[in-house]
Order: sequence, then structure tokens, then C-alpha cells
Amino acid sequence: MALWGGIEAGGTKFVCAVGSGPEDVRATARIATTTPEATVGEALAFFQAQQRALGPLTALGIASFGPVELHPESPRHGFITSTAKPGWRDTDVVGPFRRALGVPVGFDTDVNGAALAEHRWGAAQGLDTFVYLTVGTGIGGGALVNGRMLHGLLHPEMGHFRLPRDPQADPFPGACPFHGDCLEGLASGPAMEKRWGRPAGELPAEHPAWALQANYLALALSSYICTLSPQRIILGGGVMAQRHLFPLVHAGVRRVLNDYIQAPALTERIAEYIVPPALGDRAGVLGALALARAAA
Repeated sequence: MALWGGIEAGGTKFVCAVGSGPEDVRATARIATTTPEATVGEALAFFQAQQRALGPLTALGIASFGPVELHPESPRHGFITSTAKPGWRDTDVVGPFRRALGVPVGFDTDVNGAALAEHRWGAAQGLDTFVYLTVGTGIGGGALVNGRMLHGLLHPEMGHFRLPRDPQADPFPGACPFHGDCLEGLASGPAMEKRWGRPAGELPAEHPAWALQANYLALALSSYICTLSPQRIILGGGVMAQRHLFPLVHAGVRRVLNDYIQAPALTERIAEYIVPPALGDRAGVLGALALARAAA
């Protein structure tokens, strides 16, 4: 059986795994995202140790925070580019692993990786067009369209979608260093903590934060629905771990769309249309294993 390595390269931590799928994960490690040199070095040491213990890897997959350069013909392929993460701008992520491990390396965004995992093993099985959105330290979206991961000029940046903000209802100017009050600037975990003074997970279900959060997510999801016409939307990330948020989002999407799109998935079964990831918080690292499988 082929043995793959996977890295969910996040802004807070790198999650590394060796295995072949959800039922065969043989080793894992969580590494704090500090400097590129230290973080990549620790991840390399993990995979080198696992190769000594378990045998050679066939390929490695890296599902990374971004923005990233995905075009294989670019000399900067495998780089993190204009990130707000201090110290990581213009960092070559793929190169050190390819050189040290000597295996093919599959590379994509962290959300595209999670989407790929949900398509292969989770809540998007059997679908050819869907959206995966993660709402956590940042907000990012990945999409499978007509059976292929959506790339293009670069890759989707669904978290930086601009939204209408009523300064009377929400005087918070936004936390995005690039755009201020884009979706990520208004609804990410750090944005919620800056606005309300404590992390999202500490806010009670009746707190006004959740109605505001649901409204911003509903505005964004309704735009994705009108643009990409996904068969399902999967919402992951730490903020969405607060399951009481889902019914608020369902109601918000129906309110924003106002019965314009007449599809039973929206009008009758929206709780089956906007769903949490079936793979839970493993979607990202399993997506990295799926990227390794594709690279092999």
C-alpha cells in the first residue's frame, strides 16, 4: 500500500500526517507556526523520522494558507505570496520538502485541500460542484466546479469578498490589514475577538455576536450560491464549531435570497444544503493526503 505524507499548513499550526486515508493514519504531529525555518524544519524532521520507522513515502501533499502560487510553470510555484502572516511573505513552502524528501509534492490551498477530502471521503461525495468555506483564524473558500478544483488567475479568495456593513449596527471597522471590512475582516475568529473582547468560543449562544455573524455569512453564501450554483456548501473552521450558528445562517440565507432561487435544497432542505464537514477538523490534513495521492 502506498504511503503518503500530508501537511495542513495553517497560520497557527502545521498538522502533519502519514497514511493513506481516514481509516489509515499511522502518525501525526502538530507544530506551531513560528518562523518558516523553524516550522518547516520541524515538519521535515517528522517526515524523515516516519520514513525511517514506516518506510519511504510515495508522495507528499501540502494544503497551505495563502495566498499561494499554484501555477506549475511559475518559478514561484509552491510559494506563499502576499500573506499577512508576519515573516511568511514570499516563502518557498514546497521546495525544501521536495529537495529533502525526494518525492513528488502536491500543492494547493488549505481550503481546496479540505474540499478535496470532503469530496473523496466526506460530505461532498457524489457531487461535482460544491463550496467549502472555513471560518476560523482566517476565512477561505475552496470550490469544486464540474468535477475540478477551481483555479484560474490564482485561486479563489472567498474570504476577501466585500460585504455591505451598516456602521450604525456594526461600528467595528474590520480587522483585515488589506481591506478592513471584507468578510474575513468582519467575521473571522480574530475579528470577532477584537469586536467583542473575547474569543468566539467564549460567547454564549444568546450573545448578539451570533446574529451579526450569521448575517455576514448569509450575505457571502448567497453571493456564492448566485455565482457558482453549488450543490452543497460545507462550513468548517473553529468559529463554525459553535453549532447553534448553523440555524441562524440557514435562516439568513433564505432571507437574503428571498425565494429568488427556487430549488428544493434551499426552500425545503437547507439544513442538508449548508452543512458542517463530515470529516470534522481532520478535513484539512486528509486533504493534504489526497493531494499527495494525486501527485503520485
